[in-house]
Amino acid sequence: MPEPTTITSPANPRVKALAALRRRRTRDEQGRTLVEGHEELDLALRAGVVPETLYVCPELMGDRARSSDVVGRAARLGAEVVRLSRPAFEKAAYREGPDGFLAVVPTVDRRCADLDLPDDPLVLVCQSVEKPGNLGAMLRTADAAGVSAVVAADPVTDWGNPNTVRASKGTVFAVPVASDGTATTLAWLRAHGIPLVAATPDTRTEHTQVDWTGPVAVAVGTEKEGLTRELLDAADHRVRIPMVGRADSLNVSTSAAILLYEAVRQRRGRAGS
Repeated sequence: MPEPTTITSPANPRVKALAALRRRRTRDEQGRTLVEGHEELDLALRAGVVPETLYVCPELMGDRARSSDVVGRAARLGAEVVRLSRPAFEKAAYREGPDGFLAVVPTVDRRCADLDLPDDPLVLVCQSVEKPGNLGAMLRTADAAGVSAVVAADPVTDWGNPNTVRASKGTVFAVPVASDGTATTLAWLRAHGIPLVAATPDTRTEHTQVDWTGPVAVAVGTEKEGLTRELLDAADHRVRIPMVGRADSLNVSTSAAILLYEAVRQRRGRAGS
């Protein structure tokens, strides 16, 4: 591997260009996003992501053997490796306490029509979810639960938001994800014969009272507004998660996890019967 380029100044144009990728407009224009962190980059590489450039700061790295492995894998894929001084890296990094890894990768840009589904899909639809952290948390759950695809319907944020990537621990590159309008998402579900279960407090049906064992999609909306009338009217079932406390809603990522794992429970029961 050739000796990496070294950048020491936080004012270097390449460092400024890295910082610019925190803005959605720049990500959309360039078709690039950032993956920060050893764990996130490791998972992205294992998911088949090919970084364009890997910026490293040896001073911030932990286990040198593990660090060298990830750097070597990225370099073998053709990534340019650039060393940054600590001040330059901290200028480019978007999180506190960086660990010395920051990669520029192609952004995730798919529509529903680009997704390949198995015969018995479990799909999560997130309608207009605003917070990147919630999207990322739902992706981690989707990865753990073996979800076939996650669709952002009428998305407010993008899959390439660095905070989504971070909150997902890199699973945004491992779970098939797409962004599309609500109408297009609903048409896609109908075309694939996938019934839709909508999460809403305005129903008497609890989430354990519907059949999750076949092809199914579950939709969750914003914590403030919930799902739109368009999506609720299109749903085959409306379900609620029982709540006995004083709060009137759960965090959307928590709700998604409860619903997805009810599907996992029922599917495992079917497989074992």
